[in-house]
Amino acid sequence: MPTPTEPVEEQHEIWQDDEGGPVKSFLEHLEDLRWVLIKCAVVVGVAMIVCLIGADKVVKVLEWPLDRANIHKPATPQTLTFLLGTNRLGVIGLETNQMGGFDLGTNHHYVFQIEPVAVNETNWILGVKPRVATDKELEGQTKRTSIATFGPAAGFFVAFKVAMYAGIVIASPFLFYFLGGFIFPALKVHEKKYAYQGIGIGTLLFLTGVSFCYFALMPIALKASAQYSTWLGFDSEVWRAEEYLSFVCKFMLGMGLGFELPVVLLTLVKIGILDYKMLAGFRRYMIVINLILGAVLTTPEIITQVIMFVPLQLLYEVSVWIAWYWARQDRKKAAMNRERT
Repeated sequence: MPTPTEPVEEQHEIWQDDEGGPVKSFLEHLEDLRWVLIKCAVVVGVAMIVCLIGADKVVKVLEWPLDRANIHKPATPQTLTFLLGTNRLGVIGLETNQMGGFDLGTNHHYVFQIEPVAVNETNWILGVKPRVATDKELEGQTKRTSIATFGPAAGFFVAFKVAMYAGIVIASPFLFYFLGGFIFPALKVHEKKYAYQGIGIGTLLFLTGVSFCYFALMPIALKASAQYSTWLGFDSEVWRAEEYLSFVCKFMLGMGLGFELPVVLLTLVKIGILDYKMLAGFRRYMIVINLILGAVLTTPEIITQVIMFVPLQLLYEVSVWIAWYWARQDRKKAAMNRERT
């Protein structure tokens, strides 16, 4: 047994207070980080291979907002539908807006409604009444804006890009797990509690942002983009696959990250960098920042920018109120402690 005056052999790992984890040397941390990066790279690679095999299914998922956008172009420059009552007699496509002496103008879809017209009490003739077609009557007469590849190798690049985005999404739970295994041992007990809460709420907000973009905002943005191109005189019948898929993926990713705003702000409040008064004072600046984010992450038109701005600003307001509630609770605790002393 060593005497109290004898040196005791130093342990390889020294534990921090409050169960903060082992204290390691700088080189040991680098070794741990190296293995974390290797595991992350392997898991992303496997997920990308799986998504590359099922790239056609992933593309269909990403094309759904385009179907939902209901962007239609006429099959021919001018389309005429002949109706007898509610029965469709036929559809004729014209390459010009002239049919004999009748000028169709700028309307792409016309309906010629054939109706009986009374000449007198005993004689009737069939008359033709032209009008602009309704949306229901256009079904089957138009073709949807589609995406296409241009070039023999373009399909391979598209598949790789789709696999990369989808692979990162699928591998993200494993990435968080590996990174958490590297970071969490260095945290103390109360820090781990806040970290777990932040990860849970942040994941929920991220998925909410992505879902809101995919189901609600993306179809509106795509339709607005096509209409703006038509207004400029450009054809929006076919879009380049690489650009469309990049836009959709980056748009959803940006929206998901935008919904992480409350987690970032409230984390800064918890560690003392921000407080309720500072957040309330920043409100006017956040309005401008959220409008800029709406312009950068969406198509450059006002409708989608406003639709994105509204939830981001609401999330900021929620963060301000939560910070106010925390400050109020802290004041109550401080007052109770002063009364006890």
